[in-house]
Amino acid sequence: MSLFSFLAALLTLAGLFSYLNARFLRQPAGIMFLLLGVVAAMGVLAVGQVVPGFAAQVKATLVQFDFTEFLMGSVLSFLLFAGSLHVRAEALKAVWRSIAAYSTLGVLLATGLVGLGTYCLLHLAGAPLALLPCLLFGALIAPTDPIAVLGILKTTDLDPKIETNLAGESLFNDGFGVVVFVTLLEIATPGSAPTAGSVGLLLLQEAGGGLLAGAALGYLGYRLIKTIDHFQTEVILTLALVMGGYALCHALHVSGPLAMVVAGLIIGNVSRSEAVSDTTRDYLEKFWEALDEVLNAVLFVLMGLELVVVGFSPFYLGLGLAAAVLALLVRYVALAVPTRLLGLSKQLPARTLAILSWGGLRGGISLALALGLPPALHPEVFVPMTFAVVLFSAVVQGLTLKQLLSWLNRG
Repeated sequence: MSLFSFLAALLTLAGLFSYLNARFLRQPAGIMFLLLGVVAAMGVLAVGQVVPGFAAQVKATLVQFDFTEFLMGSVLSFLLFAGSLHVRAEALKAVWRSIAAYSTLGVLLATGLVGLGTYCLLHLAGAPLALLPCLLFGALIAPTDPIAVLGILKTTDLDPKIETNLAGESLFNDGFGVVVFVTLLEIATPGSAPTAGSVGLLLLQEAGGGLLAGAALGYLGYRLIKTIDHFQTEVILTLALVMGGYALCHALHVSGPLAMVVAGLIIGNVSRSEAVSDTTRDYLEKFWEALDEVLNAVLFVLMGLELVVVGFSPFYLGLGLAAAVLALLVRYVALAVPTRLLGLSKQLPARTLAILSWGGLRGGISLALALGLPPALHPEVFVPMTFAVVLFSAVVQGLTLKQLLSWLNRG
C-alpha cells in the first residue's frame, strides 16, 4: 500500500469515527478514536482468521509506516506547539513552581518507582528481566501525555489553577520524560560506557538545549510576525518555525519537544499582546486548532490499530494492567513527595493531587517510545504492557474524570 493510500485510509476512518462520536457517543474525541481504532484492529484480526494473510498484510503495512517515527519524528512537533499556543503565561506564573517540580523531580521519581515496581512484578510473574530495561519502561510510562491530557481538558470544568497545572505539567514533563528515556537508552546500549558526568552532560544538553532553542525560535518567530499583517504569511511562518525548528533540534541533539513547547508559549502569548492584529490572531488560532484536531484524530485511530502490531498476548497485557494500577499509585506518590518537600500545597486548591493523579493520562508518546525499543531491550514484553497501560488510562481514567470531579465537588 502506498503512503498516500495508507494516510487516506487513516483519515477516512478518523472522519467516520469523528462523525459517530459527534452524532451518537459524545465522549472525549481522543479516547473514542482510540477505542474505535481498537475495535477496527480486532475486526482486522478476526477477518484474518477467515482470510489467511489479511491481518499479516495489514500488520506489514503498519510496521512499514513506523508509528514511532510518525509521532516522534514529525506529528509531535505540531501537537505540542498547538497545545502550548493556548496556554496563558499569566496562569503559568501563578503555579510555575509546582509545574517545574512535577515535570522534573516528579518524572525522575516516577521513573524509578515504576521501574522498580515492574522489576518486582515481572519476577513475581515468572518472567524476570534486568533492572535497566524495567527502568526504561518506567521512563516511557512516567510522563503524562499532553496530547491525551489537553484533549480531556476541553471537556471538563476544572479550577483554573488545577487546569493550568495539568496542562503545563503534561507539556513539560513530556519533553523531560523523553530526555530521561533517551539518557537511559544511551546507558542501556550495548558497548556504551557512560559515566555520571557524561549522563549529566547529556541531560543538560537535551533539556537545557531544548529550552534555549525554543526560546530562540519563539523570539525569531515573534520578530518576523510583528513586522507584517498578513495572516496567510504568518500561518506559513509558524509552520516553518515548527517543522524547521524541530528538524534543527534533531540535528543539534537537543530536545525538540521542549523547544516546541517554549516556542508555542512565546508565540501564543505575544500574539495576544502586541504582535498581530485581531483578524490575524483569529485565523492563526483557528488554523492551529483545526490542524490539532485532524492530527489528533489520525494519531489516536492509528494508536488503536497498533493492536494488530502488538498482538493479543493475554499474559503481557495482563501484566500491563497491573502496571497501569502501579503507575497510577506511583503518580500520586511522585506528585505528593515534591509537594511536601517544597511546600507547594499552599498554592494549590484542595484535592489537586487526586485530580492531577487521575487526570494524568498516558498516550501515544509512551506507545511510540515502546515501539522504538531495540530488540535487546525486550520490546516483545514492554510493547503489549505499554498498550495495556495506555488503554487503561484512556478507558478507566479518561472516561471517569468528569464523574471524579463531580464526586469531589460534592465532597
